[in-house]
Amino acid sequence: MTDSPAPKTRSFDRRLIEGPIGGAVWRLAWPTMLQNILGGLQGVIDHIMVGHYVGYVGNAAIGVSWQIFLVVVVFVSSVFTGMGVLVARFTGKGDHMKVNRTVYQAFLTAAVLAVGVLAPAGYFLAPSLLHLVNAAPDVQAQALPYLRIMFVFSFGILMFFMTGGAFRSAGDARTPLRLGILMSGMNIVLNVILIRGLGPIPAFGTTGAAMGTVISAGVISVIVLWLLLSERAVVGFPRGGSWKPDLVIIKELFRFGLPTGLQGVAMNLAGVFLLRFIGSLPESAEAQAAFAVSYTELFSFITWTSVGLMGATAAVAGQNLGAGRPERAIQGTRVASRIGLGVAVVIGVLFLTIPHALLGIFGMSDPAVLQLGTQLLGYLSISGLFITVALAYTGALQGTGDTKSPLYISIISQIVVPLGMCAVIQSVGQLHAGQIWLAILLGHLTRCALSVGRFKQGKWQGIQVDIAPARS
Repeated sequence: MTDSPAPKTRSFDRRLIEGPIGGAVWRLAWPTMLQNILGGLQGVIDHIMVGHYVGYVGNAAIGVSWQIFLVVVVFVSSVFTGMGVLVARFTGKGDHMKVNRTVYQAFLTAAVLAVGVLAPAGYFLAPSLLHLVNAAPDVQAQALPYLRIMFVFSFGILMFFMTGGAFRSAGDARTPLRLGILMSGMNIVLNVILIRGLGPIPAFGTTGAAMGTVISAGVISVIVLWLLLSERAVVGFPRGGSWKPDLVIIKELFRFGLPTGLQGVAMNLAGVFLLRFIGSLPESAEAQAAFAVSYTELFSFITWTSVGLMGATAAVAGQNLGAGRPERAIQGTRVASRIGLGVAVVIGVLFLTIPHALLGIFGMSDPAVLQLGTQLLGYLSISGLFITVALAYTGALQGTGDTKSPLYISIISQIVVPLGMCAVIQSVGQLHAGQIWLAILLGHLTRCALSVGRFKQGKWQGIQVDIAPARS
């Protein structure tokens, strides 16, 4: 069998490679940004409810657990980045069959990793991982069941990430948005019921937050499989070919995805060790709670939109490079970075002007937590300007196939700079929370400068992407 367009699959949106580049970027960016905000609100709801019904120890438990969970999940989902590179290139060329073959092989790979590796390993290693980050004993008690549930039932979350990445890379950002709205709505309802209890259903507290997340993601995964099998979306599973694993495609998924997975591990390990430094402070529980709310949740209003822009930029850059139009990839990246800067400025002003009100939403009333959280938000108001530009250019590099450069940049900016600074200060004297917050800012500044510089070198324009035709 030779590759040919799948007749039942929706046509690709060619406006990403034709017409005004600003409109193309915005058409893909706004649904992705909104989806990330709505998805991130799930975590906000978790923290708000846990903060009011459990206390700041519960907030610290969720923050610590998510940091650990992301280290592993980001690595497993690295195949989705490789999938995105291939899908964007083949979409730019108008090759439906290669797009669908790539998506199916990404699904098979993710399923094996989630069920065969992530679930068992995460369950048994969870206590050791919590000990690694210096979580206080009462925080560990709240975090252990939360973390185990997230690991064991991670397949639905991975399916949502995979499908969203496939649709966006093919130019459809609205279907992931609809799925995200549905998942967020279900999660909010389940959180209200499971965290605080309702009628005969007991209050599960922090554990209920994890239950709500995995149940809603599980429902979405069923819908996702139906979409991929029914050929009603812009991408789907291929018809008429082999359903077996294709090692050639899987190798390409890891060729482009593995550096991104290692990058994600490096960044999140940096976060884990940063939590370890925070855990060494005299006011460790208060500082971890401030970090969980200020950085993990409030700062995420900047990173959610920036990650959305990163995905949009990757699709626009990859498709235009596949269509032989690298100049549009450059223009699209500049547009995306400007959009991100506008969002970062608005949110940064809120961090500076109403920090107590923002922290109070999460039930943060302890004076020490409020002081540390306010201090951190001040640093993050500046840091957001750098990280949003860095992520836009990271998306452009990854979307065109240069996934190694962001890995090296992340090691320097997220590990060497901030952790090195904290380690040096701790070795010569007393480490303070403000010094950790400054280290975060300097890391983001470094990442921005290196990402922009690498993209401007233009070496991404020569990266080749292809797979062999399917055989009967």
